[in-house]
Order: sequence, then C-alpha cells, then structure tokens
Amino acid sequence: MILKCVDLAVSFASENGHIAALRNVNLETAECEFLSIVGPSGCGKTTLLRALARLIQPTKGAVEYVTSAAGNSGKVLLVFQEDNLFPWMNVLQNATFGLMMQGIDKEPREQQARDLLQSFGLQGRERAYPKELSLGMKQRVAITRAFVSHPAVLLMDEPFAALDYQTRLRLQQELLALWEKRRCTVVFVTHDVDEAILLSDRILVLSRQPGTVISETRVPFGRPRSPDMTMHEGFLALKKEIAHQLGIGGIGEDPGLHSDT
Repeated sequence: MILKCVDLAVSFASENGHIAALRNVNLETAECEFLSIVGPSGCGKTTLLRALARLIQPTKGAVEYVTSAAGNSGKVLLVFQEDNLFPWMNVLQNATFGLMMQGIDKEPREQQARDLLQSFGLQGRERAYPKELSLGMKQRVAITRAFVSHPAVLLMDEPFAALDYQTRLRLQQELLALWEKRRCTVVFVTHDVDEAILLSDRILVLSRQPGTVISETRVPFGRPRSPDMTMHEGFLALKKEIAHQLGIGGIGEDPGLHSDT
C-alpha cells in the first residue's frame, strides 16, 4: 500500500480563531520503504501522522490509500510515543490484542506474538504486567503488537523519545532487524537527526508551523547500519546538511526539536 498526501492542510479551532498546523503538504510513500519525518517543535509532525492514520480530518486536500501494483493492501497502524498498553493485560495479552480483535484463534495468535516477543528479547516475560516492565520493554511490546498484525503501513510517533541513550540504540537496531524481515512501509516521526539517518531510506523535513515539506533527502548508506557510523565523515556531512535545512546553526541537536504538535 502507498500513502499519499495531496495539498493537505489541517487547522484547529481556538479561542483566537483557527490555528493552521499543516499547509500544502504533498508526499507519497514508496512500497516497503522506511521514511522519516523531522522538523522543529510544533511544526505538525504528530498532526501529520494522525492525518495519515485518518484520525484527523484535513481542512483541505486529502490523504489517499493506494493499493500497490503488488496488491499489498492492508492495515495502517499508528504506534504512539507512549506505549498505550492495557495495564490489566499481561505482555502476551497486550501483544495479541489486535489479532484477537480480528477474530484470530488464541493458539495461532499467541504463537505469532511469542515469536516476535522472543526476537525483541522478551522471552520469559509473557505473563508480566506493564507495571513490572521498564519503558524500553513496554515499547517493545507496543511495537510487537503493531507488527504482529501484519500492517501494510506502520506509522510511528517518536516511539523511542522517552528512552535512555543505550536503550534507544538497542531498540533502533531491533526495529530495523524486524522491519527487514517484515518489510512493511514505515513512516517514522523523530526529533533526532542521527536516528532518522540510521533508520531511513528517505527523510522529509517540515518547516515551522504551519508545517509543509521543505526538503527531501535520500540516505545514501547501505544496510545494515551500525551506530558506529554516526562518527563517519559521510554521516556527519549528511547530518550537517539536514541540520541546515532545519535551521540549526551547527550539527548538534536543536533543543527546540524535543516536542511536537
């Protein structure tokens, strides 16, 4: 499945009138690509994801779901920054919730989830409850729940933002390994330029509010990618280029890129 935005605009009502969050956004995903979206705080990255998920109605323009030539039609799922696990369900129940809602029998849905939980290092924790898990473990369960449903497109809203540096790097590599196996299309919102380059085939930069696409960068590095490459000359040059597009004076991270609309 391919997602398209055509002249997309989103505005919200406020006490002082309407606030434009997005304007004239045009984008199109490619089949099975990993696409990242970066932009300054409040530029509408999260709003764009919600529009792509059809959780928000556009003020203008449209979001289109296009079945590809390969016939890959299916679900579009959204993974939030917060894990959104059900506290009264254990890990296995949370991971299989989507399959249960689809009417999949208990044994096959649990086997599918166990395989993914094992690949995410959660073997032996299937009966644990969310309150017994670290933030990283909770996010692993949330990602498992999404992938086990075999989505055609997975929308991810800064899923690693709340994690410490080491856990974040580990989950990035685990996500890439899982994506390589499943090969769905991923649209990934992040404020971290390093993360965008490490994960993506292509990176879109949004302008300040109201957000619109101001640049597109194809990541020239092959896969697999190691965190060690963040210190390589080519990586730093690309990071500097994207930082310039974001209006950052240097190649370091902009303090204003840590939250979003």
